Amino acid sequence: MINLKINDIPVSVPEGTTILEAARTLGLKIPTLCHTKLDCMGVEHKSGSCRICVVEVEKRPTLAPSCCTPVTEGMVVKTNSQRAISARRTMLGLLLSNHPKDCLICAMNQNCELQRLAHEFDVHEIKYQGEQHEFPIDVSSGAIRRDPTKCVMCRRCETACNVVQTVGVLSGVNRGFDATVAPENFKPLIETSCTFCGQCVMACPVGALTEIGYKDEVWSAINDPSKHVVVQTAPSVRVALGEEFNLPAGTITTGKMVAALRRLGFAKVFDTNFSADLTIMEEGTELINRLKTGKNLPLLTSCCPGWVNFFEHQFPELLHMPSSAKSPQQMFGSIAKS
Repeated sequence: MINLKINDIPVSVPEGTTILEAARTLGLKIPTLCHTKLDCMGVEHKSGSCRICVVEVEKRPTLAPSCCTPVTEGMVVKTNSQRAISARRTMLGLLLSNHPKDCLICAMNQNCELQRLAHEFDVHEIKYQGEQHEFPIDVSSGAIRRDPTKCVMCRRCETACNVVQTVGVLSGVNRGFDATVAPENFKPLIETSCTFCGQCVMACPVGALTEIGYKDEVWSAINDPSKHVVVQTAPSVRVALGEEFNLPAGTITTGKMVAALRRLGFAKVFDTNFSADLTIMEEGTELINRLKTGKNLPLLTSCCPGWVNFFEHQFPELLHMPSSAKSPQQMFGSIAKS
């Protein structure tokens, strides 16, 4: 075990532990932007590129990025010294100086980690002025909106894409002022092997990667008297939705949900569990046939289009294994139209 002091509090941690992890064992908060850790996957991204997590280490001339600096015996650390706080404010100012100022209309407004850190450290004005990088927005996929101009080079999306999902579409490109994260040769996402799983969107701390919404198209359809608009809901939604309205966990809100959707203007509301039964019947029949012939085993199945895309791009030699049955959502779409 390694013994050290953080903010005058003694702590013992295993060798190889970073200062950030050691501080968290004491319940001490050190702000981060580029760091992320997925315990369930055993994956940790600690590039130390943002320098928001810097701390002061006694007898060390420079500040240390706590997310990637391992502890040493007898180390004395100050997480919130004036020097560390000043450095964090400077880094935030530099990041904001090369970042769009459209927070009010950004999809990540009030959920942006950079915005939250700016408030936390009282960064109320941009001291650094000058040229800002600009990149074209990519909406080619119809699923993910990629705005590299908002990228802060934390590279969390890169870890999600390459290490967690093993797709390998996103990587750091260019150097210095023009550095960003993008597909090879700045290809549009639709021309890559991206599966559109959305994990890069979940990893992004700012608005550089967001989902493409279709609310305008839905409202347009609802207000078109020539269209009969129906909605299908996943079975899990009827429970998960209640928590957004501060109802006790597990509260079933089926009636409220249906009433709300009808008031919004939908002509009919259906539950996907109906077509889920159809999918089970088709997949069950397919499994029995495969077991009888002994071919194309095992039978693999998923309702996720991203999973199917992943299989097509990454394992084309195994395309005989997935079920040929459509997802419940796709089946219901066909039934609803007929």
